[in-house]
Amino acid sequence: MPDFSIIIVTWNALHHLKTYLPSVWEHSHPQAEILIADNASTDGTAEWVEETFPDIRVVTLDRNYGYCGGNNRAAQHAGTDRLIFLNNDVEVTPGWLEPLREMLDADPDVAALQPKLRSWSDKEYFEYAGAAGGMLDRYAYPFCRGRIFDTLERDTGQYDEPSDISWASGAALVIRRGLFLDFGGFDETFEFHMEEIDLCWRLWNRGYRIRYCPDSVVYHLGGGSLPTDSPRKLYYNFRNNLKMILKNCRTRDLLPRLFIRMVLDGVAFARSLASGKLRECFAILRAHLHFYRSLPGLISTRKALKAARTAPDDTPVLRPYSIIWQYFLRGRRTCGSLPDTGN
Repeated sequence: MPDFSIIIVTWNALHHLKTYLPSVWEHSHPQAEILIADNASTDGTAEWVEETFPDIRVVTLDRNYGYCGGNNRAAQHAGTDRLIFLNNDVEVTPGWLEPLREMLDADPDVAALQPKLRSWSDKEYFEYAGAAGGMLDRYAYPFCRGRIFDTLERDTGQYDEPSDISWASGAALVIRRGLFLDFGGFDETFEFHMEEIDLCWRLWNRGYRIRYCPDSVVYHLGGGSLPTDSPRKLYYNFRNNLKMILKNCRTRDLLPRLFIRMVLDGVAFARSLASGKLRECFAILRAHLHFYRSLPGLISTRKALKAARTAPDDTPVLRPYSIIWQYFLRGRRTCGSLPDTGN
């Protein structure tokens, strides 16, 4: 029986599958079953996969459910207890699965893992989406070990020790299937971006841990769904970050953190306005308007999550500093220079 179920969500990205799926098949079969969750592609994706890789299962969906919905539905079809959500633009390496299996099996409190994510286009450097594991600063701004804002570090072995992390990147997310289903999977109201951070925060709040596995290495192209400078991406990032804070932040810190985030978002709006980037201004405004309209549902969700929380208040999800202050005002551009990078 396979050890893993690898799920790859795709929509009209046959060009990516032709480039990256061969490595997934070569270095994962038969240790893993592979499922392609096809979000109603019209570019011949299903036909090509079935013809080229007849042992790969295609889960054909009736419409485009996006990353969250596609993965949630495909997980129902998985035949193993360990899931790997893999982007369609990820190249894997020989032996990448065994360290993940060993780390997950060694500790039942570990719910999810992330392998080392390097850049496919510049393989000596970490990749933007996850690098050596995701972190959150005290105001829930995400960054990565190996990538802060747009500064990417070269991989020189500085993050070659296993470590607890705040979140594992959705580009290559390993998780126990039972927990994923019990927690309701990815929050589909997020649509794009930060859904994996929200899921990992929920897991931490229930007493589980998220780990980084440096002995497993994959290469990610990135930017396939939305370019990093897209106003639409900015909208999702601002909107979903606020939703994530309201859902998961402990009660005594919630209002102060939301207030400071409002101030910082206002500063971001002012900078975009001063630079003449009106589409960015509109994206930030839309994000906040959506958040305010969603408050009744979010508050109800928060109450349910709070009632189920079992972790102590000192759970190390948030770092004790502002990454904006450290990066822009203190000039600390690498995680190794920060006051606390986690263990």
